[in-house]
Amino acid sequence: MTKKVTVESFELDHTIVKAPYVRLIGEETGPKGDVISNYDIRLVQPNQDSIPTAGLHTIEHLLAMLIRQRIDGLIDCSPFGCRTGFHMIMWGQHSPAEIAQVISSSLEEIAYKTEWEDVPGTTIESCGNYKDHSLFSAKEWAKVILAQGISDNAFERHLV
Repeated sequence: MTKKVTVESFELDHTIVKAPYVRLIGEETGPKGDVISNYDIRLVQPNQDSIPTAGLHTIEHLLAMLIRQRIDGLIDCSPFGCRTGFHMIMWGQHSPAEIAQVISSSLEEIAYKTEWEDVPGTTIESCGNYKDHSLFSAKEWAKVILAQGISDNAFERHLV
């Protein structure tokens, strides 16, 4: 017998969300009481835009470092295949507003401070597709996202 599985992100109506936003997808409590939180970090409007792969790849590498500098408990921050944002998995519970502030601060650093030598994991030894990066694209997209502001609500704009 096949187990019925529901994947929350495939149940989300992508036509009614208002990016950029942070949305708590859900929380899981492990057998020892540990809580893991999953967030939808949506940077561009689904089905209207997408971040080019090289820029998204560079944002991914930078967020892996910048988020950890700003908040404890990051497990992973991985891009969506649709290139509209990221899943962010955290230990513990954090409000969408707190996560939105961390993402906004990280994007500000990408947009206005980051130099090529600041981007981690860009060598053949440290990246599985090291030639597919663009700091220029990452900076430009970070500026576009910041200009719109990041909401802590996926359905109504509430900027943090």
